[in-house]
Amino acid sequence: MTNTQAGALHVVATPIGNLGDLTARAREVLASVDAICAEDTRHTRQLLGALGIERPLLALHEHNEADVAWKLVERLKAGDSLALVSDAGTPLVSDPGYRLVREVRAAGLRVIPLPGPCAAIAALSVAGLPSDRFCFEGFLPAKGSGRRERLTALAREPRTLVFYESSHRIEECLADLVAIFGPEREAVLARELTKLFETVLGDTLAELAERVAADENQRKGEFVLVVRGCEDDGEAKLIEGQRIYAKLAEHLKPSLAAKLAADLSGAPRKALYGGGE
Repeated sequence: MTNTQAGALHVVATPIGNLGDLTARAREVLASVDAICAEDTRHTRQLLGALGIERPLLALHEHNEADVAWKLVERLKAGDSLALVSDAGTPLVSDPGYRLVREVRAAGLRVIPLPGPCAAIAALSVAGLPSDRFCFEGFLPAKGSGRRERLTALAREPRTLVFYESSHRIEECLADLVAIFGPEREAVLARELTKLFETVLGDTLAELAERVAADENQRKGEFVLVVRGCEDDGEAKLIEGQRIYAKLAEHLKPSLAAKLAADLSGAPRKALYGGGE
């Protein structure tokens, strides 16, 4: 007897590195569904090969999801059972699948979660930072200007922040975090979780940035960055004041921009502009 259900989409979490993290239920479902929808069929074929499983694979990624979702819904209506997997971890967490799940639910069909590995939760569980309230931001914009704009909007967020980052942007990302969140903000950098070269580094943002810049090995692999939220009201006001001042100073004299920014944010005017009246 299997755990698959006819006409249902099974959302299956797969290992983020260690094959032993696949649940027995996930293995059973992957072996018994009519087809598996995969972000990268080549990657999933390797996973299935390691498990000794052979099932039909269907490509479902960000470029084709809108076009193929309705076809998959029709298969489910006809009684097929399908599984949805990403390259690693829990589908839809910074991975494709949202449109398909939405279409399946809109059609009145069942979506069944098979929980398991998730890099964001794994990193949060070992970070030693407040985890009762957190917000997941996924990947920041690739361009520096977009990344800095997003970070500026998050600088006053009181909840613990969780980001994903790639190896070729981690150094620049940390530098932007130091500049916008401040050098003393506490953070944890989790690299290659559950894999051979797993490291979890905890320090201030400034110290993490220095360690990554100095060690080429700490710039390789896949990263989860966990950053403590803004807990200091004075710090929050200063960050907001600096954001407002930067915008106003593009159009006003610095002294006037600082006065208005201080009035709006509650930050000390002198901290925004030291040039006097």
